[in-house]
Amino acid sequence: MTVNPEMLNFHVERLFADLSAGYGGVMVSIGTKLGLYKAMEAQGPMTSVQIANRAGCAERYVREWLNSQVAGGYVNYHPAEDLYEMTPEQAMILVDDTSPVYLPHAWQVVASMWADEAKAIEAIRTGRGVAWGDHDGRLYCGVAAFFRNGYSASLVQEWLPALDGVVEKLERGARVADVGCGHGHSAVMMAQAFPNSTFYGYDVHEGSIDEARKVAAAAGVSERVTFEVADASGYAERDLDLVCFFDCLHDMGNPVSAARHARSALAKGGSVMLVEPAAEDRVEDNINPIGRLYYAASTTLCCAHAISENGTHVLGAQAGQRRLSDVFADAGFSGLAEATRTPFNLILQAKA
Repeated sequence: MTVNPEMLNFHVERLFADLSAGYGGVMVSIGTKLGLYKAMEAQGPMTSVQIANRAGCAERYVREWLNSQVAGGYVNYHPAEDLYEMTPEQAMILVDDTSPVYLPHAWQVVASMWADEAKAIEAIRTGRGVAWGDHDGRLYCGVAAFFRNGYSASLVQEWLPALDGVVEKLERGARVADVGCGHGHSAVMMAQAFPNSTFYGYDVHEGSIDEARKVAAAAGVSERVTFEVADASGYAERDLDLVCFFDCLHDMGNPVSAARHARSALAKGGSVMLVEPAAEDRVEDNINPIGRLYYAASTTLCCAHAISENGTHVLGAQAGQRRLSDVFADAGFSGLAEATRTPFNLILQAKA
């Protein structure tokens, strides 16, 4: 076989860019935890000494860190004056933890994947699973924080209104289950927006349920939002107006059982809201950075948990609407309709 030098260089450059991004993720995490980004927010051009002093860090380290940020395009540099500056757009991504595009926490998921590399290798070699609760602790906080801001920007404002007849019920007073609730941010957001409704959150991971209760208490909605350790086929509430699965159904080994249980728990006229990672039905249509991210996470996290449950399916994070529709058809629903979508998510509705 003859090696094409141009193609070789193309692939080397692409892999090296990925390697650079991996190093850059460590820098983002360090900068966030040390308050270096925060020290630059809305300050205009600054010297490395000023930034180090504001963050309470050693200047020589900070200068090198700043140069890594400049090289990555995360911070601007003024060479004539040797000054560094953070723009408002950069601050939305790196400083404002309420912004829908705030991303530093996402690198905690990557860190957990590296920490669990040996588990992933063993799982892939043997075909055994790795349960969600058996991963490095940074996974749970990283996932919760990563999805929280996207939900905050879209769940109440866009996704729920896109569902047929759901907002009206929530305004009057509905009973809602959040299955696979994680740290409970989605249930709490809905409770804050719809004070006449009652919410029940369920997750198999006890540590996440403990954290969800704290989130609800801090938001002042504990009287209307309760959390319990239960799997998707084991919660007892009935006559529910809405059952939600936020970015979790594809992790389940028995998604048909989960959908069937949701159907049995719904009141007449109730709905399932299914939020899943954005994906087309064919691999060739998912060749993009988002598809790459989700396939990678699916390899070590989503498929691993589904396999650990010894279930009927291993959907993966890029299941696509056709396979999800098949799940709901097998569960007895007449259809699964797309309500809306974002670059990151599909928002689907199934009616009882």
